[in-house]
Amino acid sequence: MTLRRIIRGVRRRAQGEMAQKPNPQGGSRGKIDEKKMEGMEAQSSSTLAYVLKPSQLFNEDILFCIDVDAESMVEMKVTGSKGRPITRMDSIKQAILLFVHSKLAINSDHRFAFAALGKTASWLQREFSSEVDSAIAALRGLSVDGSCGNADLTQLFRVAAHEAKKSRAQNRIFRVILIYCRSSAPPQHQWPANQKLFTLDVVYLHDKPGPENCPQKVYDALVDALEHVSEYEGYIHESGQGLTRVLFRYMCVLLSHPQQRCQQDDVDIPKSLAKKLPAADSTPAEESVPVSSK
Repeated sequence: MTLRRIIRGVRRRAQGEMAQKPNPQGGSRGKIDEKKMEGMEAQSSSTLAYVLKPSQLFNEDILFCIDVDAESMVEMKVTGSKGRPITRMDSIKQAILLFVHSKLAINSDHRFAFAALGKTASWLQREFSSEVDSAIAALRGLSVDGSCGNADLTQLFRVAAHEAKKSRAQNRIFRVILIYCRSSAPPQHQWPANQKLFTLDVVYLHDKPGPENCPQKVYDALVDALEHVSEYEGYIHESGQGLTRVLFRYMCVLLSHPQQRCQQDDVDIPKSLAKKLPAADSTPAEESVPVSSK
């Protein structure tokens, strides 16, 4: 699913077309002034080396919003101890605890809160905390509501915007990680495009396409929401494989700090664990080293 790549391609082409439009004062915006460039090169030869200016990375307040629709209870392909089936919700809870432990190992000042998404968002734990036990207690209180139908993200965005303002007052940044599990119900929202106060990341676990499922349509709606509200680069990951390790891998990628991120199209991690074959001998077996005679 490459909607984000398509959108960015359209934007880049549009920028390229703008660069080719003639300038009313003569020339074009995309044309290089060779004389000016020569002057810049001459000037740069006498300047100091480039130095990257230091910048402050703010601590994060992270709100997890977990889908509690009945589809979050779909069984994964792996099983637990004694053959017990593992549901999406089981895997989500494990992945969140992995994230919390890892994020706090990086910086113990990050804080977490939790919400559930039924027809709309509601708090599970409103107070932001850096305690792992607090996260465990919140996840234990998470329960599935049954079939919820369409989800409205507007309330989630309102809560996030309100909390983001409080975080900014404390020199922190705010992030929402939405874990969505519905294969036939695209989320909706009503939110002004000029209010980007927080960063939205999405993990989308879904069934395969079918007569009653439209995961591509749901994915497109999630991409639209992410692009609409995110302050920094937001990441979206999807999987219909039903594999816990894929979810864990996505959560590890989301450990990245929003202020340090590249565009998602440029992310090339995690690397493949394919076995590396030993290098072949560069000297052919039939070749022999000549011996000099005296």
